[in-house]
Amino acid sequence: MFHVCMQTSAFIIDTMGLWIHPQNTVQSGTPVTIRCQVTVSSVGAFHPEHHFRLTRDDIPIYTSNTSKDSIIYELNPARAADSGSYGCRVTVKDKSKASVNRKLDVTGLQTPTLLLSNSELYESEEFKATCSAPEEKGPLIFHFYKKFRDLDPERIKRILSTGSVSVTTLSFSHIGDCFLSCEYEINLVSGTRRSNRSEEIRVLVKGLSITPVVNVLPSNTVYEGDIVEFHCRVVGSPLKNIEVFLIKNKTILKKEKMALVYRLTAEASDSRELVCKAQWENVQKESYITLTVKEIFSKPKLTLEPTNLYEGNNFKLNCSISIYVPDKIDVNKTKYFYYKDNKDLNTSSPYHSVARPESNGNYTCKVEASYFLTKFTKMSQTLHIQAKVPVSKPVLSVKGGTLFLGKSFQLLCHSENGTLPITYVLFGPDNLREHRQVSKSGEKAVFHRPPIFKSSDLDKFRCQAQNNGREMVGLGEQLRRSTKIIEPLWKPELTIRPSESDISEGQSVSFVCSVQKGSPPITYTWYNAETKNPLYTLTNFKTEGIYTIYNVNGQHGGKYYCESTNAANEGKRSNVVTIGVSMARWKKALIIVFCLLPILALILVIAFRKRLFNQEKRTVSVRSKLSVKSVGTKAERLSLTQAEVFEVSNATPSMMGKSVWSDHVSGSESDDQTSTINQEKQEPQNNEVQTRDPDPNKAPVEQSTDAAPSEARHSQQGVPEKSDSVSVEYAQLNRDNDQQSDNGNHGDHSSNHVTETDEQC
Repeated sequence: MFHVCMQTSAFIIDTMGLWIHPQNTVQSGTPVTIRCQVTVSSVGAFHPEHHFRLTRDDIPIYTSNTSKDSIIYELNPARAADSGSYGCRVTVKDKSKASVNRKLDVTGLQTPTLLLSNSELYESEEFKATCSAPEEKGPLIFHFYKKFRDLDPERIKRILSTGSVSVTTLSFSHIGDCFLSCEYEINLVSGTRRSNRSEEIRVLVKGLSITPVVNVLPSNTVYEGDIVEFHCRVVGSPLKNIEVFLIKNKTILKKEKMALVYRLTAEASDSRELVCKAQWENVQKESYITLTVKEIFSKPKLTLEPTNLYEGNNFKLNCSISIYVPDKIDVNKTKYFYYKDNKDLNTSSPYHSVARPESNGNYTCKVEASYFLTKFTKMSQTLHIQAKVPVSKPVLSVKGGTLFLGKSFQLLCHSENGTLPITYVLFGPDNLREHRQVSKSGEKAVFHRPPIFKSSDLDKFRCQAQNNGREMVGLGEQLRRSTKIIEPLWKPELTIRPSESDISEGQSVSFVCSVQKGSPPITYTWYNAETKNPLYTLTNFKTEGIYTIYNVNGQHGGKYYCESTNAANEGKRSNVVTIGVSMARWKKALIIVFCLLPILALILVIAFRKRLFNQEKRTVSVRSKLSVKSVGTKAERLSLTQAEVFEVSNATPSMMGKSVWSDHVSGSESDDQTSTINQEKQEPQNNEVQTRDPDPNKAPVEQSTDAAPSEARHSQQGVPEKSDSVSVEYAQLNRDNDQQSDNGNHGDHSSNHVTETDEQC
């Protein structure tokens, strides 16, 4: 079922058309029909509602909702305002389609009609003019023209109208006739179109004789107190409703019909030009007359002596008249009155007083004089008296209260009391003389000065204040007392404690940043020159700051600098110092110990080996001596006792050299014995070499062990029993010494040597 509903509601807009009948270009006034038609294809029976919208130049002008497939829009008749590009759009449910735009051009405009409310009128009389084109559609712009004979038309008015009619009000000031006409224009998208001009209408403008006549009696020149009459009237006009006005200084003195009379007592203020004006409807005519009023005495003048008045001074007010007419008044009978702030001072001329603050105010005077029965009173001008206040001693100060040496600054000079304007003069070094004038209350004189470098230079300035001759001088001595003086810092110096060359690990290193001059408080900041990062900041009132690193190590080595600042806000950077951190002493000693131990061990090894070598060498020598003794006579052989052998075996090489060698060898070093021993020694060696060949594969100890029986055999041949025991003990000593020689790496040489000796023995 849902599928069926979808099929029945399916549709499509095939075409959308727009037609203009009878044609696209028609004459103004021709009936025109615009028709919009749509074709829709759908599934099954489909009767949708069509929403049509008709536009002209993309502006909607007509809409219609209908189930029909077309609409008709009629222009009957068509006018120029209907010209444009027409289009039609239809919307069916959620689908829309637009037609192709068609252009309609309606040519021609209706000729306008001009109507006047009055064609014969007086000069400046207003009338209404109506220009209309009833068949046209607005908005229209109407133009009104005036034309004199044999001259081109002149446009006198332009009016924008939302409809097809325009009504305006006109008036002419010229005398004579002229011709009026009008036309209109319409603005279309395609451009502006202008209509033909209407028929001309003749207008006659007549002159209006209502100019008034004015007279002054007895004369237009009178004295104060004279009675003056003004007569103002209109003569010879046929009109009866003319109004007459007498005006002085834009003020209407009197108003009447056709004529008026105005009477006044002349005063000095009446001397001026008066206007007599006549008006009919909106037409006006006027005449002028000047009245001159002479003073019988001049306006009094109030004067002050002295003009430059200071508090405490005596002053005098004098009221006087400079001009009077002797024939009119008696100057000796005039009266003078003085007023302060409109209060009578009850005194005669002149007025004396002392200037005080309470005497300040507005003063006036009045003079009374009589002429016949008329009394004249005149007031003087207002005189404002403000006694001047003498200028007080000026105070000299530094702007801001703080002076930075080496920088430009401003000096202020100000007097607490004194009437303005006050002139200040600044004196200073190098013949300085500068002027400043102060005209505002509370304002101070400002002097811009170049830098000074010593605070004592402030004492050289002084300021003078004066107001109209009154002078006071303020010295600069108080400047240093009232000024906070900031001395810029000198370049800081960075030093190291201890010195850079004597820093070891574990020590404390102090970086001392010092300045020679500068106002405290001073802020010191230390930096690592490589990282540029601040390490420490210190503010104090001293000329140096200390930053300490405790228990330094190798990482603290490098370059450092410091910066110092104070209230002068000029940071100064020190020199860069470089520190190196050497190794701790106990580490050095430990390294030395570790380095010397192998050397000492090597020396000991070498010394020990050398000692063994020397001992072996001496042992071999002793053996040689013993073998020599063994082949000697029995008496000689028996001379080596068992105690001597034991002493030889246990003695050190040095002792052996002293005891054995000296006691036995030296004792037998006679020439005879030496020759005998050498002979005996050579025989056994030769015999031993011939009869016994040593086995090279056997150890020296075995060879020395084998030698013992041989010696025993030799000793048994006629040697006493005691000698045998000595030989055995000596053989045992030889074995012990041979074993020690093997441990000293001298086995081959020593063993061979001992073997040979044993064999000889």
